[in-house]
Parts: sequence; structure tokens; C-alpha cells
Amino acid sequence: MDAADRVDPAFGEADLSNCEKEQIHLAGSIQPHGALIVVDESDDNVVMASENAGAFLGIPGNTAGRRIKDLPGNLFERIEPHLKKVLNPVSSAFRCTVGEKAESFDATVHRPKDSVFVVEFEPVFECFDATEELERFLRQIQVASSLRDLCNDVAEIYKEITEFDRVMVYRFDDEGHGEVYTERKEPDLESFEGNWYPASDIPQIARRLYLLNRVRVLADVNYEPVRIVPQVWPITGDQLDMSLCVLRSMSPIHIQYLKNMGVASTLVISVIVDGELWGLVACHNYSPRNVSYEMRTVCALIAESVSTRIAALQGFDQAEALLSVRHLEQRLAEAVSREGDWRSALFGTSSSLLKPLDASGAALLYEDNVLTIGDVPSTQEIKRLGDWLDERPRQDVFATSSLSRDRAEFANLTAIASGLLATPISDNKGEYLMWLRPERVQTVTWGGNPLKPVEFGDSPNDLSPRRSFAKWHQLVEGTSDSWTNKHLTAAKLIAASVSDVIVQFRAVQMLLAQDQLKTVSIQLADSFQPIVVANDQGKIIQTNDSFLRLAGASPGKFLSIKDLERLFDESEYVQKKLNGLIKYRRRWVGEATIKSLDGNFTPVVVRADTVFVGDRLLGYVFHFTNLTHSRKAESARREFQKTVGADQRLSNLEFGVSSSILYRNLLTTIISNAQLAALEITDDVDVARIPERLDHIRRSAERSAELLEHAIWHARDDK
Repeated sequence: MDAADRVDPAFGEADLSNCEKEQIHLAGSIQPHGALIVVDESDDNVVMASENAGAFLGIPGNTAGRRIKDLPGNLFERIEPHLKKVLNPVSSAFRCTVGEKAESFDATVHRPKDSVFVVEFEPVFECFDATEELERFLRQIQVASSLRDLCNDVAEIYKEITEFDRVMVYRFDDEGHGEVYTERKEPDLESFEGNWYPASDIPQIARRLYLLNRVRVLADVNYEPVRIVPQVWPITGDQLDMSLCVLRSMSPIHIQYLKNMGVASTLVISVIVDGELWGLVACHNYSPRNVSYEMRTVCALIAESVSTRIAALQGFDQAEALLSVRHLEQRLAEAVSREGDWRSALFGTSSSLLKPLDASGAALLYEDNVLTIGDVPSTQEIKRLGDWLDERPRQDVFATSSLSRDRAEFANLTAIASGLLATPISDNKGEYLMWLRPERVQTVTWGGNPLKPVEFGDSPNDLSPRRSFAKWHQLVEGTSDSWTNKHLTAAKLIAASVSDVIVQFRAVQMLLAQDQLKTVSIQLADSFQPIVVANDQGKIIQTNDSFLRLAGASPGKFLSIKDLERLFDESEYVQKKLNGLIKYRRRWVGEATIKSLDGNFTPVVVRADTVFVGDRLLGYVFHFTNLTHSRKAESARREFQKTVGADQRLSNLEFGVSSSILYRNLLTTIISNAQLAALEITDDVDVARIPERLDHIRRSAERSAELLEHAIWHARDDK
């Protein structure tokens, strides 16, 4: 059989028991309310087309094999300017006339791969213009002060715009299960708010497509698919990748799923945060319903703004966690100065350690000792937890809300330690900070039995996705309240502070107890924090490997404190600070730049302290913190404000429409929203991630501007 004639299964080999294999992006067919052609860009020939293309467009005979220049109407004239764009992943839109009767169509064009573009045609809808409302919606989203308020606003906004019977904001948890976080619906419909749906209801391949094609429409669940012919690319034998197609047929399994729910049509919008699928806005209608390009564009713009606002709200959580930890850091420093130890600051009051993480108990495993506060297991059980954590791959933060599920032998701890959050405080085994939470028995409401997503009848033909969506209540035992991002952030920050204090405290211990010098020196040498220790004469008695890597030097290169001067780029400033440290016993805390012996420049924070016993000077401890990632984050913020603030995209356009001021205001709102979110993403504990997070927001702003540009093109075409 010739490659061009071979017909592969439109949705692969999957069935209901194995839907993860369903290749839904290779659908091989479209929904019948539109038509599709595939054009070879090298010669403008139509090489593939939906079977209804000729009849739908009013073109006699086959469209395949014809050049788009030769098709009746102004298609080629209208499409040509758009072909200069990338067209992946954001499609471009325009209005054109096609066919002998010169009927008007809304068209979208994208490139699934080089040298090929896909054009999809839809009927022209009645004019939908939400431009003025859109600006109001974007500002409403921008000022939402909590996730709950934001999602309530989002459900209201989409219900007003789309007029679908039901609008749900659907949020995924860490395991991929989805919760109907909020909804707006017609009064006579049963409420789904608060229902959970298992991760298996949305296969991973569908989740990946939600990242690519962010607005999806199913106009009528009872449609008959229209095949694309030929089914494979004539030259390569490849099927058409329909990931970005507006008209792509839906999975038969998904369609049956919707039929079982009584849903007739859907509009689904992706919510992407930090490049990941945070959730969906799912709009359901109980009668067939199509959605115009203009409405889809408005929905996409709002979704981008929502994604940016969620990122900003997460930044608020980071900032709140940081504030509570900064108070704890101050108490740690005061405790070391006043009492020569830091542990009293952690365990002096419950609010210091428990409140930032909403924990009921906490424990510190340090140098084979255990300190606790609140409700905790026995010392022996805590040490067993430490041994178990040592067996696991090292993580900056380990969190579970069901310890007994992760390790059955800890089932006896359920009453006081169902939830465990732990962070290592040093590179040594068995040294952890732990926070604990008790079991909280709760009832989870599922939209149908999550253990029975597929039902079997008397024959294979009777296979069906879940038929019943009646609320199914599950009593959940052996779990605690979940740890949130705010708690994880607070734990990281506290662990980092304690780790810094421990490094310095161990340096002091070395000066105070010469008989323990060997043990403590090894601990310092293995520390990931750069450390220099000098005696009371300024002679350097310890430099660890982290410092030597920072300095680009070999052991023994630095003999005294004065030798450190040549390590810094700002010699006059450093000389002054060292003189103040040695002569006047002034503590040195400040930023400087290390010019390593191998020629690298590294920004650092220097903390240099004098160590006393009574009035007697024992020596000096230097501690260095690398600021490379922080500086990159600052640079990324500046670059972000510079690039996002530019509105070159619109300044080069000739609007030609009376609403140009509205479009400019919309762009201003989009940029303002992005800049505000960027300002709020400033206290991420993982500083190295800040440039990446800013880049996601920048891309979202650019995507919004591009969508807006397409809307302007479309509006101009409509005049």
C-alpha cells in the first residue's frame, strides 16, 4: 500500500483501559463546524484537506493539489502578511473571502513544522466585542488579594463573557488530582464546587497539549468527525500533528466522558503558572455551542493575566514566610552573642519555630542530640525518622502529609506525626530540623468513585468512562493537612539560617576547644559554606574547600588575614574593613567582589567576626555567601522591566479602528500587571529560579501582546 493511501487509527491503539497511549494530537479528523487545509510553503500547494473543505468553502472539486493563489477569493492576499511570523505556538487570525460566492470566513494559520502551514476556516459569528469590559476584567484580576478571591472573580468573569451554563475553576494538586475550586452556574444545576476528580481522568498527553493549545472548544459532543485526506503526509508518511489546531477532533473517550455527564459542549482554558499546568477554567454547556475567534482571544488574554496574578500571590506567600524567618534570624544572632548558643532561640517559645509552618511539634537532630517542642514522638522515634531520611535521596525539603503511607513502620506515629516536613541543616548525616502535624480525619467528596474510572458491560463494546458522577464520599484517615508552598519556603529559609549559624558556631567551637580541633575542622572542611578561621595573631589556621574553590587557590596560599586583601577587587575598601576588624574589633558585614587567583570575579557577602572569651581575643571567623545568583536575579528584574515596559509591538501598527485607544489601554494594563507581578517575585528563597520565573511572566506578557495584536489585525480585517 502506498504511504499516501495508508490510514492509521486516528487516535492510536489506546482503549479505555489504556488511554495514556491515545495519540490525541494525531486525531486525523476535525469537528464539522469548520474546514482545514494544509499547505506546502515551498510551492503554495494544498497537500492535505478535510473532506468537507470544498463544500464548506464553496469551491467546486477537490482543494487538494491546488495552489492557494488559485483559490477564488482573497485568501492568498489576506494570509501572505501573516506568513512572515513564527506562527508557533501562537496562531495568527484574519478574515477572508473564499469560494465562488466569496463568502466570509474567520481563519487561523499556524506552522506545525518548517515549510508547512495549516489554515482553519470557521463561519463568521455575530460581532463579539468585549474590549471595554476586558480592561475592567484585567484590572479586577490585578487587584485580587487572595487565591480564593481571584478564582471567584475568574469564574464570574468567564460566566459573564461566555454565558456557558457552568464555569469551573479547576485546580490540580501535587499528585495531579483536580479540585473544582470554585464555580458559577445556572440555578437549576447541581453544584460541583468542592468535588475532586482523580488524576487518571486527564491523561498526561492531554495535560501536555493543554500547555501548547491553551483554549479548546468542543461545539457539539454528538458531532460526526470529518477526516483529513490523505491521512499521512505524502512524502514522509507522517501523520499531521494537530496539537495547535482549533478544530481538532476530541478523543472519543473524552467525548463519552462528557456524554456521561450530560454535557453537550465545552470551552476549556489552560492556566499556566511558572511554565506548568496549574489548572483549567472548564466551561460546560448543556446544549451545543460554538465560540468565535474573538471570544477565544479574550478568554486567552484573561487566562494569561490570571496566571501572572497567581504567580504574584505566590510571591506574597514567599514574602510573608521570609518576614517571619527574618525575626527568627535576629533572635538566633542575639542568642549566640548573649548565651554562646543558638538553640534557645529556636526552642525558647513555640511561636519561633511552630507558627511559621502551622505545625504542632518540631524537633532538632544535631550532633546526635534531640531537642523538641510541642507534640512530638519519643526521642528514639525521632532518631528513627532521622535514620530513614538519611536512607532517602537528599532533598532540600522533604514533605509528606501521610507518613504511614510513605513508610508503614511509622503507622504508630499517626496520631501526632501523620505530617512530616524535614530539612537538613548541614551536610552531616542525621542532622535535621523536623516539623510535625497530627492526623486530621476528613471527608473528601469525589465526582464519582475515583477507584472506578472505567466501567465494563457485557461486551467490549460496552466499555465506558465513568458513567456515574454522583458525589462519592471518601473518609480519609492517616493524613494531616497538606504543607503549602508557604510552609516549604519558610522551612527552607529557617534551615538556611540555622545552617549558617551552625557553621559559624562550629568555627567558634574550634577556637574554644583545641582538643576538638580535628573533628570540627573536618566538619568545616566539608561545609558547603566558604569559611576562614584565624587565631588571635591573625594567622589563618583553617580554610575549607568551599573557600579555596571560591578563591581559585590551593591550600596554604593564604597565611594571614592580611593575605586576604589581594583576594578582593576593592582593595582600599577591604583594607579599611580589615583594619577596623583587627584594630578596633569592628564586625565586618558587607558586600564585596572576590577576584579569584584564576581570574574569576564573584560577588559575595562577607561576615567577619571577632571571637572572645571574656575579654580575651581568641581569633577571627570569616564567612562568605556567594551572591552570583542574587545578582543574576537583580539583572533579570532590570532587564524584565526594560523589555516588558517597551510597547514597540503596538507603536509600529496602524490601527485603523476607532477603538485604538482601548487597545492601547489594554496593552498598558497587561504590561502593568506583568511589572507588578515581577516586583512581587523578589523574595523567592531559591534565588537561582528568579530569572526563570521572570522569564515565564515576560513570555506571558509577550503572548498577551501577540494575542492582542492578532485581535487588532482581525478587527482591521473586519472593517
